[in-house]
Parts: sequence; structure tokens; C-alpha cells
Amino acid sequence: MILLVSTGLRGINPPGGDTIIYLFPGQGSDARLFKHLEVPTGYDTVHISYPVPEKRESMSEFAGRFIAQIDTTSHYILVGVSLGGMICTELTDTIDPLRTIIISSAKTTEELPNRYTFQQDFRLNRIISKRLTKGGARLLQGIVEPDRKHDKQTFKDMLKAKDPLYLKRTVDMIINWERTEYPQQIVHIHGDKDHTIPLKNIEYDYLLEDGSHMMMITRADEINKIIGEILGHAPAD
Repeated sequence: MILLVSTGLRGINPPGGDTIIYLFPGQGSDARLFKHLEVPTGYDTVHISYPVPEKRESMSEFAGRFIAQIDTTSHYILVGVSLGGMICTELTDTIDPLRTIIISSAKTTEELPNRYTFQQDFRLNRIISKRLTKGGARLLQGIVEPDRKHDKQTFKDMLKAKDPLYLKRTVDMIINWERTEYPQQIVHIHGDKDHTIPLKNIEYDYLLEDGSHMMMITRADEINKIIGEILGHAPAD
């Protein structure tokens, strides 16, 4: 079931000519996260991959690296999942997409759970080795988000492919994110069973009942309907 909260950003008038959708995956994922994504005719997709952040690099600095990969002379849309949604939020403050769609993500630090924000004072993540960071992520993925079982191998393979240093530094980047406001052209899709970024602090536009943090894969049909509506095509049920 999809619940829509009233918003003036439900749809856009599809522009003439092809429009590029730039896809930003989550911290422990890659282009495979979007393997079930279907976009309407007239839209092309470009997958964004992440380098290892520099030591102490901020979210806004990291996001700035991707501006050169975006053709801002044409119509374009940003879609980001989890960490990718945070990066897209930062980018939307700098460039001007037709719309930014974030999924299973947060738009500000206030929407992040306490396990991230309390570490801004204690910096516990910085004394944990990069190997332990990756090992912990692999252990917790299936425990925190049991919905992973619907495509367990894909989630395991994506996380396994990640550089431990990349994981350690992106964790630090999320913990030290300082955003308190967000651009109004963002549309937020969230699930009410997301245990990684729980719903309680989220200002969402679309809510998927029983949707988890993994729903870009596990609930792709419904997300495709929502994205189609946002892009000015058939409405979501």
C-alpha cells in the first residue's frame, strides 16, 4: 500500500526531448540497486559510482565532486537512495534539477537516527578500524533489515565489493553531516519498516506500508509507479 501525503511536488510536466535521470546508490550498494528500476519513455539513466572520500571530507564537499558528471545544460533529475539521497540533497542546493527524488534516506541531520548523531560528540567511529567497520556492516545488514532475504545475494555482493576505507570514511561523513534545511524540490519516498533510517523523524511525501531500507529492490514495482507519477505519468495507486 502506498500512502501519499499532500504535496505540491507530485508531478512535473514532462519536458520535450530526453531527460537524464542520475542515479545515486546507497553507501553499501552500487548500480545493481537499480536493477528493477523502470523509467518512462523520454528518460535516460546514468549511474553514479563513488570514490573513496578524502579523510574528513564533508558531505557537501563529496557531493561537489559529482557536478562535473551532470550535464546541467539539459533537463535532468536526481534520484538517490540512502547515502545517495543525502548527496542529492546537497547537490540540489548547488545545481537546479527539475526534481530530486530521495528514497529510504534523510534530508537533514534531524532525520537521522540517534546512533549517528550522538557520535558527533564521542567520535567512536574513528577508533574502529576499517576492517571492523566493514565486518560490522556485513553482520548488521541482515539483522537490522531482514527484508534483505528477498534478494540476499545481491545485497551481500554489493557490500562485499566495497573498499573498507570507503565504508569507514562514508560513516564518518554521515555522522558529521551538518545540514538543517533542505531544498523544496525534493520528493521523499520512505518505508514504515525502515530500521536503518526509522520513519519517526522523517517528513515524507510517499510512504510504503511495510517498506524497508532495502525497498528499492524488494518493492521496485511500487517505487516505479511512484516515480512514474512524479515524472508526470500514470498515478501511483
